[in-house]
Amino acid sequence: EGLDLRKHVLGSVNDQAPPVYRLIGVSEHTGATANSGHYTATVRNSRDGRWYRYNDAHVGETTGDAAVTGGAYLLFYKRAVGSARWAGMEDVMKQRNVNPYGGAETDQDGFTRVKSKKK
Repeated sequence: EGLDLRKHVLGSVNDQAPPVYRLIGVSEHTGATANSGHYTATVRNSRDGRWYRYNDAHVGETTGDAAVTGGAYLLFYKRAVGSARWAGMEDVMKQRNVNPYGGAETDQDGFTRVKSKKK
């Protein structure tokens, strides 16, 4: 259920928010193509920590071990401890004296506005 990416990070690791993630959900697909078939979900409840399987109108309790099947389509993870903005890049930029919010074209979340080339 854990995904530890510390050995894959280039540069320093923030001890307050290490790149260690906890599986919180799985979307599953059965069927021949993505355009047809059936989707279900298995999700960890954030309040009680238990796993639940959602299949149309049916919900039942399950285990984390049963969450990832051969039909797993998408896996959803949440950082296990702390939080790091932009996966920690904000801190790296500040360490290198780069303003992560720089320029008039960059919004408060660090996204640069792209101007359309259409005339």
